[in-house]
Amino acid sequence: MTDPVMRLKDVTLSLDGNAGVVEILKGITLDVEAGETLGLTGASGSGKSSLLMVMGGLESATSGLISVLGQNLTPMGEDGLARFRRDNMGVVFQSFHLIPTMTALENVALPLELAGEADAFGRAALELEAVGLGARGDHYPSQMSGGEQQRVALARAVVGRPKILLADEPTGNLDAATGAMVMDLLFDLRDKYGATLILVTHAPELASRCDRVVQLRDGQVLSDTLAVAAQ
Repeated sequence: MTDPVMRLKDVTLSLDGNAGVVEILKGITLDVEAGETLGLTGASGSGKSSLLMVMGGLESATSGLISVLGQNLTPMGEDGLARFRRDNMGVVFQSFHLIPTMTALENVALPLELAGEADAFGRAALELEAVGLGARGDHYPSQMSGGEQQRVALARAVVGRPKILLADEPTGNLDAATGAMVMDLLFDLRDKYGATLILVTHAPELASRCDRVVQLRDGQVLSDTLAVAAQ
């Protein structure tokens, strides 16, 4: 049996708030297998987005072990975590997080440029083609619809051929039809590159497309269920 692509053991996250320390995650223990699509669900404030951020090293856990691709993320500093994400992960956010002063092509090419890739713009152009935006490469985010911006964000997330894709409510700012198209594209890109996908969603129809669904409540795992097709 192969080792999981991600392993969390007794992970906690506490943040200082106006009323004192707030416990966001409370002893999360979880394994994610290579190639799996895992849905993280739960009510607003349940900790699902915080858990995704901890998984991606975007938020430092207060305690516990986080191992990704055999690497312990816990002792890594910000620079080390940034390099690890650049080389191994793609992240898609609800609010796109495109750089407004860069064109679509420049946004997609940026991770490759930071990694020192010689053909960053060539690969970025191919990835924009793959999401149906080959003709929009010289357009800025402000000149694009929300759905187009999210497709650019998807292209940026996968251009480095990541082993792990993290998506935090990727359709939250989109209408139903555009959101469905973006989700189809996300799952297609996952299949294309064989990536492990971890998806935060409150939408039952999206959760039902995952191999496995972990439901959180009050910073703890309430349930961990295989999809019917995966059982």
